[in-house]
Amino acid sequence: MSALEAPVTALKGIGEALAAKLVRLGVASVADLLFHLPLRYQDRTHVTPIATLRAGLEAVVEGEVAASEVVQGRRRSLLVRLRDGSGILSLRFFHFSPAQQQQFRPGTRVRAFGEARAGATGLELYHPEYRLLGGAAPPVEDHLTPIYPTTEGLHQSRLRALVEQALAQLDDDPQALPDWLPEALRARFDLPELHHCLAVLHRPPPDIDPELLASGRHPASRRLALEELLAHHLSLREVRLRIQADGAPALPAGRGLQARFLTQLPFSLTGAQRRVLDEIAADLARTTPMLRLVQGDVGSGKTVVAAMAALAAIAGDCQAAMMAPTEILAEQHYRTFQAWFAPLGIEVAWLSGKLKGKVRLDAKAAILDGRARMVVGTHALFQGDVHFQRLGLAIIDEQHRFGVHQRLALREKGEAGGLTPHQLVMTATPIPRTLAMSAYADLDVSVIDELPPGRTPVTTVAVPDERRPEVVARIRHACAEGRQAYWVCTLIEESEVLQCQAAEATRDELAEALPELAIGLVHGRMKATEKAAVMDAFKAGELDLLVATTVIEVGVDVPNASLMIIENPERLGLSQLHQLRGRVGRGSTESYCVLLYHGPLSAHSRERLSVMRETTDGFRIAEKDLELRGPGEVLGTRQTGLAQMKIADLERDADLLERVASLADALLASRPEASRPLIRRWLGEEAGRYGQV
Repeated sequence: MSALEAPVTALKGIGEALAAKLVRLGVASVADLLFHLPLRYQDRTHVTPIATLRAGLEAVVEGEVAASEVVQGRRRSLLVRLRDGSGILSLRFFHFSPAQQQQFRPGTRVRAFGEARAGATGLELYHPEYRLLGGAAPPVEDHLTPIYPTTEGLHQSRLRALVEQALAQLDDDPQALPDWLPEALRARFDLPELHHCLAVLHRPPPDIDPELLASGRHPASRRLALEELLAHHLSLREVRLRIQADGAPALPAGRGLQARFLTQLPFSLTGAQRRVLDEIAADLARTTPMLRLVQGDVGSGKTVVAAMAALAAIAGDCQAAMMAPTEILAEQHYRTFQAWFAPLGIEVAWLSGKLKGKVRLDAKAAILDGRARMVVGTHALFQGDVHFQRLGLAIIDEQHRFGVHQRLALREKGEAGGLTPHQLVMTATPIPRTLAMSAYADLDVSVIDELPPGRTPVTTVAVPDERRPEVVARIRHACAEGRQAYWVCTLIEESEVLQCQAAEATRDELAEALPELAIGLVHGRMKATEKAAVMDAFKAGELDLLVATTVIEVGVDVPNASLMIIENPERLGLSQLHQLRGRVGRGSTESYCVLLYHGPLSAHSRERLSVMRETTDGFRIAEKDLELRGPGEVLGTRQTGLAQMKIADLERDADLLERVASLADALLASRPEASRPLIRRWLGEEAGRYGQV
């Protein structure tokens, strides 16, 4: 073990208590200190004449004490008057000791650093850092002073001293921290050397461009961000290689069963669906597990593609499982597959966390003995007591709701039968290409970029909530013409209870305003059977208006619904608004989405609502969502490892993602042994977990 790989307790002055504080910052080894980068910098490289100081400026000043006294104002304070020949300035301390008071005798020379603020005596420095100067004044700092992310009870000066110890060890033994990117690769991709980058970022020279440094665009910052993105990319590739090292059932058959299925559908497949199905068929025919992501905008027909893939598995004497993130969506998929597969003589099982007693036992038995060729459920499919006879295909819907680990846990379900199942991952949240390259480096990507014929574009309008009576009148008019409508309630609170109360209050209010309409209510705290009954009634046309929380975001299909009102749309992300809007415009009638906002709107909210009005293109909306909200939000916080980058910022460094894949190819070709240590450097213990899933 090199000195840099040693735990931080190997450094001078670090005991257990300090080590525990450092762990809170993600610092466990000496090398971790080197990658604990400053948030910002202070310029203490020159002394500023007092006369040139301005309020708000941080500066080093030097002078002699003219006077010092304890002042009894609203708060008792020690006031020290400092002069340097150009002007006079006050240092003010609200917390001070008698010994400190004694230090500031008239004539004493002092050097202080702080932010100048306008105070009772003119410009003042509050609680500045200072030192008393004896004979010859020591030189000022020769580099910018780093300000690090810290934690309670750990001062900047302490953290700086520890980083300096780590840098000194690196200076003594440069080989202790290898640069895993070989010189030829660095030259090809125009990357500075690792040790140089760390030295520049911890000790920036005074003439460095402060803008570049502060914005994270300096070549030294960019080199480290690229290396971190590369490590994440390599870890996902490693996952892919591990999975594909196992055999999968070759499933070349299924054309007969698929043809029978297609004849019973009331529509034809689009060109985009056929193209994606060809890509899936080629994957399934191989004995290495398919790992494919299918992206398709709202209403592009991903479920039919999933059904066709499932039939290929069933024709190959395997089972297929489909997992969805919510009860309401999983149940809807179950009903769809039941309606499609029952005429083909295929048994479909349903499994969710809410399923209890004998019903659950029966479902598990049908999955285990293979009677259920198709299984649909929530993440209950992951649970340890669920066993498949021969799982050949795992389909995961709305991938961004699940993390990498959850997704790959399904793999073990198939391994019981000695084979790894093929994986088909689907999302209706279009993911910007740059983000997909980073988040899904372990998956091949297919895009269904065509909507079925007969879909009508949805017209979107934004209306302030003082015009609520007009919106209610609009619902009355639409329902009088035989159409149906949704009213979606959103609350800023995460609390499901409050969301449900808001939805109930809205339902009561609308029932009073529209007594002639049949109004239903769906929210997250209802039993699955209650929700299903309401949804069925709405589908059957027995309800005119459905009041709901955002549980109807995905998958609900009622072609007769042509009007949606979304209350407080400014509280939702663009992709979520786009998903909700996709519940209307599913038939041939002209459809509308009304964004009923609560003013006044921030510039940010106005921009988001105008994007919704201007376009129905999911990919454009996703790009804008990424720009406005950042990658962690767009992908969902559970997307393991991505939102928790140490240095890289997927928004700021999106242009680097273009280079990551080619850099990974080049590294694996020229220096494959560097892949593991790079992953370990940036993902730490996570690296091991990625490899095991």
